[in-house]
Amino acid sequence: MIDAHQHFWKFDPVRDSWIDDSMQVLKRDFMPEDLHPLMVENGVEGCVAVQADQSLTETKFLLDLAEKHAFVSGVVGWVDLMSRDLAGTLDIFTTSSYLKGFRHILQAENEGFMLQPSFIQGLKTLSTSGYTYDLLIYENQLDEALRLVRQLPDLPVVVDHLAKPAIAHHQGEDLHHWKAKMKAMATHENVMVKLSGMVTEANWTNWTYEQLKPYMEVVLDCFSPERVMFGSDWPVCTLAASYHQVVEHIKRFCQELSDTESAQILGLNAKKFYNL
Repeated sequence: MIDAHQHFWKFDPVRDSWIDDSMQVLKRDFMPEDLHPLMVENGVEGCVAVQADQSLTETKFLLDLAEKHAFVSGVVGWVDLMSRDLAGTLDIFTTSSYLKGFRHILQAENEGFMLQPSFIQGLKTLSTSGYTYDLLIYENQLDEALRLVRQLPDLPVVVDHLAKPAIAHHQGEDLHHWKAKMKAMATHENVMVKLSGMVTEANWTNWTYEQLKPYMEVVLDCFSPERVMFGSDWPVCTLAASYHQVVEHIKRFCQELSDTESAQILGLNAKKFYNL
């Protein structure tokens, strides 16, 4: 089993200002020695460490951890995709076999940011350099993201956290609206999706498996088991659930699938996408 999405950090209140007072549980260090026992207890053999800070220092920090801890199978780092010297920056990392792809925190950017020519050109450079891209957006950014991926047919893209549907607030047609956008995204065969981040989009204190299941069903229906992968989003998930709870709701969902489909979602797809 592979956890395709988790984070490490040494907490810094200035750098990590996104961790507000409602997230007190996250205001501490989260390092490999904290995660590994949880992985062992839950049958998870490897993980992909994803950037939480937008700096080259963050990328180097995660790569250093991967070098020291065998269970950190890969890293999704950050790089300035609009830099005129992007190719030169990427050259710095060519010696690392752990760097698999990159991510920008697009959910925090203004409308139009991801459609800037320089940003799109940066993503094309990632594609020709053999890297993947993690697409971190909110559901209200899906239209813009669709316009983006249409221009990047050769870049392996994975949508983080199901595009963050507002599970806690969805009513009536909201689920169907999100589903329509995800169905459109799934028409791009280079795009996959992570079953991750759901518990923190639901009500943190009273979410249920039954609330999450329809969203997982939509993803499976749109993308098929061949293009879906599990991620815990640890430690962010601990705002609403333990690592064990997150793993268990994915395993419970996979019990309804064939052994082959379950194996794909729980690890094989992540290994293939990130070349682990």
